[in-house]
Amino acid sequence: MTKTGEPRATGSILLDRLNGSHHRAALNGFLLIVLGHWAEHITQAYQIWGLGWPVPKAKGALGLAYPWLVTSEWLHYGYALVMIIGLFALRRGFTGRSRTWWTIALGIQFWHHIEHLLLIIQAQTGHYLFGKSAPTSVLQLLIARVELHLFYNTIVFIPMVIGMYLHLRPSQAELAEMTCSCRAQEPSRTTVASHA
Repeated sequence: MTKTGEPRATGSILLDRLNGSHHRAALNGFLLIVLGHWAEHITQAYQIWGLGWPVPKAKGALGLAYPWLVTSEWLHYGYALVMIIGLFALRRGFTGRSRTWWTIALGIQFWHHIEHLLLIIQAQTGHYLFGKSAPTSVLQLLIARVELHLFYNTIVFIPMVIGMYLHLRPSQAELAEMTCSCRAQEPSRTTVASHA
């Protein structure tokens, strides 16, 4: 219930739980998804630069089993969407410095999502931008697609990890503002008193 006695919307209740009692579990689940995606990109990078495979054949581990899945723009767009939703949905649980870093990751991912949105629109319509013969994103005009995705994932991942690190090691002021399940346990008064 809200302060006015009205029932809360289901989405609001879910966000409250994700950023409150389930914040740590939600962050861990989100991090597992991100690390799984990283494993795919690292596998693909190894296939290209370590094994010398041509880019069209280097599809990561998932792509070796399901090549049609990896060549679909839907998989890439879906991951970009999961990332922006996760970064946005879990942001409220952060405070202070950790929130600043998390917001930086969200801002970068917003642009990354726009790039994937452009790619999926082109793939679905068959109308390619910039006179290209295949779906092309804006920064892909400057950087090859594999390198560009490694770059994007890196510049989203770094501030995200810094945000998580600072969130789990808050200053005293940040700790006082925290309301989520990640809140560090303060030493009990009896433990402190017994060591005095």
